[in-house]
Amino acid sequence: MFTAAFVIAVIPLLWVLITLLQRGLAPVLSSTWWTHSFNGLLPTDFGGGINHALAGTLLEGLICAVISVPLGVLVAIYLIEYGQNSRFAKVATFMVDILSGLPSIVAGLFIYALWITTFGFNRSGFAVALSLVLLMVPVVVRVTETMLLIVPDELREASYALGVPKWKTIVKVVLPTALSGILTGVMLGLARVLGETAPLLILVGYSSSISYDMFGGELASLPLTIFMERGTGTAAGDARMWGAALTLVLVIMLINLVASLLSRLFAVKTK
Repeated sequence: MFTAAFVIAVIPLLWVLITLLQRGLAPVLSSTWWTHSFNGLLPTDFGGGINHALAGTLLEGLICAVISVPLGVLVAIYLIEYGQNSRFAKVATFMVDILSGLPSIVAGLFIYALWITTFGFNRSGFAVALSLVLLMVPVVVRVTETMLLIVPDELREASYALGVPKWKTIVKVVLPTALSGILTGVMLGLARVLGETAPLLILVGYSSSISYDMFGGELASLPLTIFMERGTGTAAGDARMWGAALTLVLVIMLINLVASLLSRLFAVKTK
């Protein structure tokens, strides 16, 4: 029974991977794929590269992580170490639960209404990063909460017995013990939000050239490139679309591998 369930789950995954390799491997292996952009290419022209979209995706992910990781970790520390059953902690937990099930398009519309319509800022990659923060924060909070709960209370009590203040116990004892799992969860959460498409369609325009401007103008990303190339209706556009899709899978796979490496690197040594 379990074997049958495993096979049923693996077959669609293998099908997707084989399709991606069959249709997207040729562009990815081309000499210009990682160094050039699609700037100047007509819909019927083969060639070009994904450099512009890869740069935009990594920049958006970096800004998202810089904001959401400290925020999520601090919220989790408060809920586990300080808040406990307080009313504010219950409200914070309720809000995290809501954000955990928030559709990405709703996050994009909220940032559009707040950042662009209310504050008057331009559509930009930074606005996209803000919408991704709404999706990543609950992941970081839940992962950090879980890892903090796993830390034995004996470690905290031993530190308190030595006269170490609570905040220093958290910084020097609790967080280092939970660091491995927290880093893994952060990387997996980042891999998840990098594939979101809906906020990109709402909050930023597409550029076929390389741009590093996160606060104004158009900016490419891998999901947005897939969407735009799908609309060309040409063989060259289809090749670029599948190449971008395979590149996105490779990026997410690399992030997962880094998460596994960090988990082993920062794991608490038992011997």
